[in-house]
Amino acid sequence: MNQINPKKLLNSKRTAVKPQQKEKHFMVTKVTFDDEGLVISCLIEAVMSKRLMPIQWRELENVSQWVHGWK
Repeated sequence: MNQINPKKLLNSKRTAVKPQQKEKHFMVTKVTFDDEGLVISCLIEAVMSKRLMPIQWRELENVSQWVHGWK
């Protein structure tokens, strides 16, 4: 598992290990925090199709699904 700092999530880039629908590269476009600074929600956007998808931000730590950066 990769350690991710929630404050650095916004605009971070990710590559899907197993691309679906030809969507491989993603960018975190929206992160919502509560009053205590905990992440409430996270949206990622596919670079090619511009499709937005909600995701649990902890899933981005799973190296079997996501790689940090665009590879």
